[in-house]
Amino acid sequence: MKINGNELKPGMAIEHQGTLWTVVKAEAVKPGKGGAFAQVELKNLLDGRKLNERFRSADKVERIRLEQKDHQFLFADGEMLTFMDTDTYEQIALQRDWVGDEQAAYLQDGMMVTLEFHQEQPIGITLPTHVELEIADTEPVVKGQTAANSYKPAVLTNGVRTAVPPFVGVGEKVVIATEDGSYVRRAD
Repeated sequence: MKINGNELKPGMAIEHQGTLWTVVKAEAVKPGKGGAFAQVELKNLLDGRKLNERFRSADKVERIRLEQKDHQFLFADGEMLTFMDTDTYEQIALQRDWVGDEQAAYLQDGMMVTLEFHQEQPIGITLPTHVELEIADTEPVVKGQTAANSYKPAVLTNGVRTAVPPFVGVGEKVVIATEDGSYVRRAD
């Protein structure tokens, strides 16, 4: 579906320069002289490259519809991660490098994720926004270090390092944001 270049919004997937891109940022610019345009930051869906591009309203771009399917993470086997389509029970194995080490660290058995496909080819993965993990190691509380904004380093059971409030100890379960690995709250 062709759309005008100035209609691009963050999150849209487009075909540009013969490959797939997602719009990260889109800003309408109206210079004092000349026509208005959209200053767009694009991220390549296949290799992660970034590109800044200007699109005028007369420029046409091909908008791509990505198919999103819910999958359940089953297991990791070396460098391969296996997911199952919850509707058809078909399994798909993806390279750990493709998923990314940062995201792969948060995968837990039975976790539901969303895979994005373009022409039956997986091109993206979305994890839940929060996961529950246990604290494997952290420093003990030192008396007097209970200031409101003080955090201490901690290592989670998945090996990820984060910062937690002083009252959180080893063995406690906490909720962590998968986007940046930050502490959200204690688990219920």
